[in-house]
Amino acid sequence: MSYRHLFEKGRIGSLTLKNRVVMPAMATNLAGHNGEVTDHQIAYYEERAKGGTGLIITEFTCIDYSLGKGMSNQLRFDEDRFTSGFARLANAVHKYDAKIFVQLHHAGRQSNSNLIGGRQIVAPSPIASAAIGEEPRELTTAEVKELIQKFIHAAIRCKMAGIDGVEVHAAHGYLINQFLSPNANLRTDEYGGSFENRLRFLKEIVLGIKEKCGDDYPVTVRLNVDDFDQGGLDVEVSKEISRSLEKIGVDGINASCGTYNSADKIIETMMYEQGWRVYLAEEIKKCVDIPVITVGVIREPEFAENILAEGKADFVALGRGHIADPEWAKKAYEGRDQEIRKCICCLHCMQTVNKNSHVQCSLNIRAGRELEFKEIKPIEEKRTAAIVGGGPAGMEAARVLSLKGYDVTIFEKDDKLGGQLDLVHTPVAKQKMNWIMDYHRNEMNRLNVDVRLHTEATVEKIKALNPYAVLLATGAKPIIPELEGTNLANVCDYEDVLLERLPFQSKKIAVIGSGMVCYSVTRQLAEKGNHVILIDIPTATGEKVSAPTRMMLLNRLKNLNVEVIEGHNVVKILPHAVVLEKEAAGNQIDLEIDHVVFSMGTESYNPLEEMYRHHFENVFVIGDAIVPGSITHAIKDGFEKAFVLESIVTKKAGKPLAAIN
Repeated sequence: MSYRHLFEKGRIGSLTLKNRVVMPAMATNLAGHNGEVTDHQIAYYEERAKGGTGLIITEFTCIDYSLGKGMSNQLRFDEDRFTSGFARLANAVHKYDAKIFVQLHHAGRQSNSNLIGGRQIVAPSPIASAAIGEEPRELTTAEVKELIQKFIHAAIRCKMAGIDGVEVHAAHGYLINQFLSPNANLRTDEYGGSFENRLRFLKEIVLGIKEKCGDDYPVTVRLNVDDFDQGGLDVEVSKEISRSLEKIGVDGINASCGTYNSADKIIETMMYEQGWRVYLAEEIKKCVDIPVITVGVIREPEFAENILAEGKADFVALGRGHIADPEWAKKAYEGRDQEIRKCICCLHCMQTVNKNSHVQCSLNIRAGRELEFKEIKPIEEKRTAAIVGGGPAGMEAARVLSLKGYDVTIFEKDDKLGGQLDLVHTPVAKQKMNWIMDYHRNEMNRLNVDVRLHTEATVEKIKALNPYAVLLATGAKPIIPELEGTNLANVCDYEDVLLERLPFQSKKIAVIGSGMVCYSVTRQLAEKGNHVILIDIPTATGEKVSAPTRMMLLNRLKNLNVEVIEGHNVVKILPHAVVLEKEAAGNQIDLEIDHVVFSMGTESYNPLEEMYRHHFENVFVIGDAIVPGSITHAIKDGFEKAFVLESIVTKKAGKPLAAIN
């Protein structure tokens, strides 16, 4: 064990933790439809406890289900009947010497009427959140006092259930944050106006919990150090709040930031640097003696260790990192850093939750499905498998099959593994894509997968393996639309740029498309001194980019003097021009250019299936070779097909091809 600070014991109040690794609260949608703890939820948290985490903080847990919900399937603890579920959750986590806190929450004006049965949302003052767009009703003083009691009673239930402590959610623009914030709290009673009055709601909650549960029952506060919202909390005000909280007995501060109006600061996109908001925790640590937890795109054990060693925080929280790899702590403790599957900030987990699905992960297909994929069982007899293509689908299938005991061979015609993942060139995003490629490449070495680069997968070579199954992961190829002029010499695709097949310098270039790869292509051409015009048109790959990420990327391109044209269709390509048609008006313009680069996504590339089915009995197509999509689809398909391979081989006889693939 090389990370001394990360794996030394720590204390929060009277509670001793086995290490300094925290899993912070993150929504999962795994609760029952009435807000109860479910078996799926217990399995999800137990997996992280088993993986070595010192402290797990549950997802936000509602203390007032009638008006305070923040999502459809949200955990709740506003009635005694939910105690048994939390007791079972606590027992599951405690088996592995991990501790568990429950995060107590009320959404306030960041709820919406659809979530609370058509009722009007409530807040300290009748000021709408721009992100929600619904005007809230101002809480009466009596209602405020009633809510204080609801927080306190939820904490009492937590203690009765064997939960080790509670975290009061005063961040991310939710109700307590609204009371603290000068731009959301314009009350004229004892809970508004001055700093002391705005703090009173949170203060009375904490004092009430301490009175009823005892001074030795740990209470932490998730606090926004900066709202990143005009007129909201900033670092200096939050330092004053933190000093006040320490005086009244709060046992720790979990330093966070952002509201729904600045949501990209709460759940960061791929464009944020590792540990970008550690400075917020560092500022709080300067002014209090109680423990401070830091969070925010912390992915590597060495990075986390340095935070602690340099005294910037007392505990390090890894949120989405625990979704991607529940064994993060265990692997770091055992010096298996290369085996850690690092989160790449693709936001798939949050997108699934926001669509009312259970939490899912692009990289860890078992996330939220722990009861479905309990363990990878070894096969009873030795078998071989051949995989054609070394992209994400092929490598994930190879990983799972190897863990099951197969001898696996990958045929890759390129000089390296990675496939489409290697085409992302934006520096910060490239770093994160390298994480997942490095993980899979290391797994191929660790599991002794026979990787044959620069090798065409001929029938003869595969027959020599006598494979039980052949998996075709040949991926996808760039889409070139059926337009007049696409066969001209000055027209190419994004691979020609990213793989530097063609030199471009001091040229006027039109890039056509949208999405991460498209924006990477545009940036690369602009940085090489070209005059670049991005014709941003809707594509399937573009739709996968979240709105905050797209806005950030387009702004960065504009800062590189890229001209961005939206709202136009491409009519045809000429030797020295692109003909565009404005969507609304219908009038055409000729845009003079030297070259055209298409970056409109991909279409399936599956040239081998028909031939292989004449020679091999069990042939399966996986990943983009079936349906071009995202890294999520590719890894999911590779994992699932490999996990159930024996079953689909058994059931294959007599089934039409469509039913198998």
